Order: sequence, then C-alpha cells, then structure tokens
Amino acid sequence: MSDLRSKFLEVYEVLKSELLNDPAFEWTDTSRQWVDRMLDYNVPGGKLNRGLSVIDSYKLLKEEKELTDDEVFLASALGWCIEWLQAYFLVLDDIMDNSHTRRGQPCWFRVPKVGMIAVNDGIILRNQIPRILRKHFRDKKYYVDLLDLFNEVEFQTASGQMIDLITTIEGEKDLSKYSLDLHRRIVQYKTAYYSFYISVACALLMSGEKLEDHLDVKDILVDMGIYFQVQDDYLDCFGDPEFIGKIGTDIQDFKCSWLVVKALELCNDEQKKSLHENYGKEDPTCVARVKELYNVLDLQGAFADFESKSYEKLIKSIEAHSSMAVQAVLKSFLAKIYKRLK
Repeated sequence: MSDLRSKFLEVYEVLKSELLNDPAFEWTDTSRQWVDRMLDYNVPGGKLNRGLSVIDSYKLLKEEKELTDDEVFLASALGWCIEWLQAYFLVLDDIMDNSHTRRGQPCWFRVPKVGMIAVNDGIILRNQIPRILRKHFRDKKYYVDLLDLFNEVEFQTASGQMIDLITTIEGEKDLSKYSLDLHRRIVQYKTAYYSFYISVACALLMSGEKLEDHLDVKDILVDMGIYFQVQDDYLDCFGDPEFIGKIGTDIQDFKCSWLVVKALELCNDEQKKSLHENYGKEDPTCVARVKELYNVLDLQGAFADFESKSYEKLIKSIEAHSSMAVQAVLKSFLAKIYKRLK
C-alpha cells in the first residue's frame, strides 16, 4: 500500500507540472508560482482515500491481474481528478462556513495575501479537472462518460450543499425542519456521490463497463455513504477527540445530524422542549444538556442497532450482485468503514 501511495504521489507531480505549463494560458513566473503553491496547499494534504480507491477498485475489477504502468498511471490520474474535486469543494466550503482550520493548517482563504482570491482558486481547481481528462483520456472510448460523471457528481454535491446551507440559515434555527428524510437527502447528495460512488464509477469505466448497467452498484454505494456519514455524526459526539483528531461541534453548529433527528423521533414533549432550548448554542452548559439527553435516550444503543442493520442490508445487496469482482470492490469499501472509530 505504501508503494501504491508513493506511485500515486508521483503522478500528482506529473499532473501538476502539466497544468503549470498548460498551453491554453500565457504563464508568468508570478502566476505559475501562485498556482504551484495553491495546488500543494490544497490538493495532496488529506488521507487521499477517494483517489487511492480508484486504483484499488480497478485492481479488484481486473481480478488482481498485474496492472501495467499505463493502467496504474491512468487510474491514478482519475483518482487525482477526484482529489482535485474534493479540494475545490473544501476551499469554497471553508469560506461559506467561515472555518479556521482544515487538515491541521489554516484554511486557504485565511492564509496571508490569499483572502477572497481563494474563490477564484476554487474555480481554477474545478477547471483543471477537464484539463487533466482531456490530456490523458481524450482518445478513450469512455472519455465522454467520464466528463458526464464528473459534471453530474459536482452538480449533485453542490445541490446537497445548498440543501444543507438553506436548512441552517443563521437566525432561522428551527429544529422542527429536521427529519431523518432531510438528513438522508443532505448526506446522499452532499457526501455519498463524491466520496463513494465516483471512485468505483471511474474504475468501472476504465474496465470497459457502462455505468447504466450498474445502477445497483450506485444504490449500494449511496447507502454506504449514508451509513458512513451517520458514523461521522455519531463520532462527532461520542468519539474520543484524542483518537479522531478533532473536537466535535455539531451540537453548537446546529447541524442536521443523525443524532438530533433520532433524538427528535424518540423524545417526549418535555425532552423535545429541552432540545429546542439548548441545541445550536455555544454555551458549554447547553451542549452538556444535549449530550445528557442523548445518553438518557440511549442514542449509543440506537446507533449500534442502526449500524448492525445497515451492515446486514449492505452485505445482502452486495452478495446479490452477479459479478464476483464487483462484489469484491464493494466489500473492500465496506470493510474499510465498518465499525470504524475515527
């Protein structure tokens, strides 16, 4: 895996070099240095799970046949396109949320002399994806399908972000708007397509498959993405901050979290009143009251029940798929996230 990761990072350097010499733009030393620094700051700093999953999935679809150097490069390039998409979303998301840190360093827009130039940098990140696809996939039969895939997933993610943002407009904190159905819709569109589906879809296209023949795969991966986000919501409150590397703030931020919508479903009128009074407040006493209510309602037990039922349903759906190679891809994704602690 470490060898795969180092090869993956080598491909990043190749792609970056190509983009910094893109003939469609007349570069100056200043503009090239700016984009060079912007890319290094925003693109390769995360866990790279989304990008590496393209190579893992492609290998499993090839049923562990040794990949050629060209196949590794192309799968890596598609993986990096997903990481570019992620970087684009995060640069703009941090501005919208007025966040302070990302991946252990200041958000890009908070870096001295960057500020709102970060908006344009986000647009550049997004526009570099088709530049990469054009250079390396233009002669492939699945080129148009790749363009369609990235455009569709971007639209779905931006639409999910929109639902999330308009649900939590400042000054309009209304818990009665929150439901399991709203939570599912936000998560499906904002997270599941670009965090789970797109990696496998890229690998399927590289393998010569048509995405319309694998709609069941999309459904399974969306369900997996929803399960993943519910885990995230649970860990935000009940995870060990030392272990997960961050202190959860969903309660203070008035997030449409699985925990709060589950609590609304389970509480009596008096508990609901307390939740309405304390949720979305910065005051540590209010946060403590919400957490105390979560414990009284045994949301840890409710989550354990949700997790086991989700796992059973996912395994059943995966094993119903006709292709053992596709089953292997989906099971490898599920194994990475089942009962995770961070």
